[in-house]
Amino acid sequence: MSGRPRRRLVDHGSDDELLGFVDGAPAWLTATVNFCSRCGTRLSFGRVDGEHRHRATCAACGFIHYVNPRLVVTTIPVTDDGRVMLLRRGIEPALGAWAQPGGFLEADESAIQGSVRETREETGLIVEPVGIVGLYSKPQAAIVVVAFESRIVGGTPSVTPEALEVRPFAPDAIPWSEIAFDTSVWALADWIRMAHPHLAGGLPQRGWHHG
Repeated sequence: MSGRPRRRLVDHGSDDELLGFVDGAPAWLTATVNFCSRCGTRLSFGRVDGEHRHRATCAACGFIHYVNPRLVVTTIPVTDDGRVMLLRRGIEPALGAWAQPGGFLEADESAIQGSVRETREETGLIVEPVGIVGLYSKPQAAIVVVAFESRIVGGTPSVTPEALEVRPFAPDAIPWSEIAFDTSVWALADWIRMAHPHLAGGLPQRGWHHG
């Protein structure tokens, strides 16, 4: 790494206000954690020996329920002429806004496999991830998003149930005011900084949905 410029690591999502958090997690998520998944007994929240924070536990069988974020795997597909392929979302949240393709990782696949699958399902494109653009935390949504820069190696851009439109954008023509999520803005901005540093001035920090 001695001959390579070092990019400052930005902890995106760390400054988000944890509004509506209950017992260390978003209220919408803790509301789904009421009963033990092993024996069905109602869980209680409190101190647990050997743990450094309070947890939801089962008094009957001792099971500890950990509330952890889910991994969202995404790609930034780049055409041979250097444009980035985005989709206009066909589903909520952020229906009609632009984002990179991606979705939740399945338990039986690697992060790269999941990102390739999601991209093909949402856009019709077959991609080959070539590098990690970044990792982005969104505590309010209980997710961590990984974005892979990817080559397009096959497929055809297609309208799908999750995409009203799929089209390429030149790096200097990304519709920032119409980008769906904070995590999408952060990933696209990091890609710009990596691939087109001359365009890096004045990049936005938030998507219009703030998700």
